[in-house]
This record gives sequence, structure tokens and C-alpha cells, in this order.
Amino acid sequence: MPTLFRRLRPLGALLSGSGRIATIDAAKAAPPPSPLAPVDLTDQAQVAAVMDLAVRIGDILLSSGTSNSDTKAQIHAVTSAYGLHYCHVDITMNTITIFTQIGTTRKTPVTVFRVVRQMTTDFSRLAEVDRLIRSIQAGATPPETAERILDEIARRPASYGVVTSILGWGLMGGSVAGLLGGGPVVVVTAFLTAVLIMSVNTFLARHQLPYFFQNVFGGIIATVPAAVIYTLAAGQGVQISPSQVIASGIIVLLAGLTLVQSLQDGITGAPVTASARFFETMLFTGAIVAGVGIGIQLSAMLGMSLPPLQTYPPPNFTSLSVRVACGGLAAAGFAIASYAEWSSVVTSGLTATAGSVFYYFVLIPSGAGPVIAASMAAVVIGLAGGLLARRFLIPPLITAVAGITPFLPGLSVYRGMYASLHEQTLAGFTNIALALAIASGLAAGVVLGEWIAARLRRPPTLRPYRAFRRARRVTFQQLAERPGRRVRKSPGA
Repeated sequence: MPTLFRRLRPLGALLSGSGRIATIDAAKAAPPPSPLAPVDLTDQAQVAAVMDLAVRIGDILLSSGTSNSDTKAQIHAVTSAYGLHYCHVDITMNTITIFTQIGTTRKTPVTVFRVVRQMTTDFSRLAEVDRLIRSIQAGATPPETAERILDEIARRPASYGVVTSILGWGLMGGSVAGLLGGGPVVVVTAFLTAVLIMSVNTFLARHQLPYFFQNVFGGIIATVPAAVIYTLAAGQGVQISPSQVIASGIIVLLAGLTLVQSLQDGITGAPVTASARFFETMLFTGAIVAGVGIGIQLSAMLGMSLPPLQTYPPPNFTSLSVRVACGGLAAAGFAIASYAEWSSVVTSGLTATAGSVFYYFVLIPSGAGPVIAASMAAVVIGLAGGLLARRFLIPPLITAVAGITPFLPGLSVYRGMYASLHEQTLAGFTNIALALAIASGLAAGVVLGEWIAARLRRPPTLRPYRAFRRARRVTFQQLAERPGRRVRKSPGA
């Protein structure tokens, strides 16, 4: 395996640019031996201020979907850049704790604790913090300046307005409908349905309705308009497939969940957080399924019954080039919906296009099953996205999450829900299990691809300084060696 990485490293250098590495890669490199803007490490207030600065950066990283291990590494990079080389960082679900000891003769513990109050998909803030971390690591930003920059990031609105974000969701929904083989009527209906879903959810979020119920309403809205359009089109003698509209709405709702982060936490050694996030993802997915089921029943009560589904999905006769283009547009739409910068939007579209080409021109013709094909495509997306992200200096998380959105199993979720409501228990269970397997394969594959991309641009390993390591320890031998100090021995000693 190391030989393979050495052979592929020239390709990684070509795609990622000479000397360009991701911020998370740089965070694992050796810290500067002499910080440009050091703080007084014997002053408890200054040390606490540096730790608070680092934990605020970790708040933005974690709320944007960064994994526990990457968030810890970047928090350590910030504290090390200001001279605080040794501190313990613990992240559990939505809490961040930093602990250190200061002083050499008399140790004083310092602890900073922060709760991440909400998970957001504002990739513009993530990109701003990524650039701030780079500047701190380069020694160009004193802590006072970094604190002001963080205040500005917190106050600054997103790169563009809510209307543009909602239109991005619409672009994603319409592209997914085209990816599934829908015609112009289906694509337009899916676009309008996605816009309606996210408009209602934005309104409900402003009134602080729990996210679970937002997904329930989203599932209802994804189903009822499709039934209305199907009934109206059937009255005019036009045949459309409402399942494509419903599936696109489900994928729009699934795209905002933290499945990739939960799998990445589990793979990288944070099982408690991974379990909590995975349960949260399954709970919110269940809310979407429940909403779709309510929508199906409501449509039937209104006399707009949906057509029966076949046991297996019908063949998609859309040309492969159209599917690839729709895959790239869907990823770009999700990036726009997440307030990503335009360079990140283009990179996400290119990443999804690369994965779609591999999926439709290599994996599907070779006879790969849906789970294997989706997993292998996700590996390509993680690899291509990781290299392109390093080339254009954007967080790899953006390209990874946006790149897999066209492959989310919305159609399988709908088919499983429809079959379960029509007493086809086996078919319903099979489709739901298939959807879960595809989603897990996508998350695991993109994490593996990103890991390979990081190894192609592997940074130097952090090697702690021995003097600092000895200084931070407190032992009874050290206390006994101090002049004028005696260690009380036990009676049996």
C-alpha cells in the first residue's frame, strides 16, 4: 500500500497544486517552534482566552459537519500556533472541552467548555474559518485580531440571501428528477416542489419548530403535489411518473442530514458521538418516511391515488450524458443551498460529475449492484473532491457532502414506504434496507476516498517537544526534588 501511494503521489500533486495541502492536513504537521504572536503561558487569563478562541473555531467547524477527529486536530493547531502546545480536547456530540495546566513549579488547571447549540449547513462560514486557521498557523494573525475576525464571521450574513439558497434546493430537486429519467413536466414539478418544501421548512425553523416535525411536513409536501400533478396530467391524457417527483423531494430532505459525519466519527474513533449522530439521522429519516406515508394516505382521501409501483424500478431510458450532467447540477444546487462560495459550487459540481461518469460509464455497464456501485462512486467522489479541494484551498468536507447528494436513495425510500402501506411488507422492508445500505455505503466510500486524497498529500508528522512534555507532568518525584519540600510517606513505606 505505501508503494501505491508513492506512485500516485505525483498525480495528487498535479491535481492539488504544488505545495497545497488542506487545512486539516496542515493541522497535523509540526507546530511552529517560535510563535509569531505568543501569549504569556503563565497568565491564566491569557491562556483561557486562547483556549476560548480555539473552542469558538471548533464550534463553527463542528456545527458545519466536520468530524470529531478533524475538529480536534484543528483546535490543537490553533492552540499550538499561540504557544499552547499541550492541551486535552474532548468532543462528545455537541460539547467541546479543552483542558490544560499552566506553570512549572505550581500547576494551575485551566478548562474551557462550550456547547454547539445548532447544526447548520452554512459552508461560507466554514470557508472563512478555514482561511482564518491557515492565517493563524502561518503566524500572521495575533489572538486579538483572530478574535475580531471571529466576531465578524458571527455577525456577517451568508454569502447570498435565503431566496438564492431556496432556488439552489429547487435546482437540486429538478436535477435529481432529470437524473431519475423525468421529462420536462416532472423536472419543473420537482423544482417547484423542492422550493415549496424548503420555503415551508425555513418558515417553520424561524418559529423554532423541532427539526423532526419539519421533516414530517417536508415528506407530506413532497408527496401531495406529485399526486395533484399526476391526476391533472392523467385527465389530459399525459402520463408522468409521480415517484420521480417524490423521490427528488426525499433526496432534498435527506441531503441536510449528518450521515457522512456520523460514519466518519465512527470510523475515526468517536463511537459515542457516532452512535448519537447515527440515531439522530435515522430518527429524522423516519420523520421523512412518516411524512411520505401521511402524504400518500392524504392523497388517497382526496381522491388522488398514486399509481401502483412495480416490484422493481422500471429502466431509465435517459441518456447517460444527461444523467451525468444532472448529477453535477444536483451537487452544485446543494452547494448553493448551503451558502457555499462560488468556487466551492463549481468544485462540488465537478466532483459529482467525476463520480457520475464513473458510476454510469464504468460501474453500471460492468454489472455492479446498487450498493457496490454507489460505494465505489463515493470513493471516487471523496478522492476527486479531496484533491480538487486542496487545489483550490477549500474545505474537503464541502465537496464530499455535496458530491454524494445525487446518489442518495430517495426512490428506494419512497418505494419501501409505498409498499409497506399497501400490504407488501417484504418489498417494503427490502427497499428500506436497500436505502440504508446505499446511504451507509456512500458515507463510508466518501470517507475512504478523502483518506486516500490526504495520503497523497501527506504532511510531516507532529513530533512533540520533550522539554514541554516533561514540563507539563506533575509527579511525586518532581515534588520531592523541590528545595524545602518533603513528600509525606505512608506508615508502611
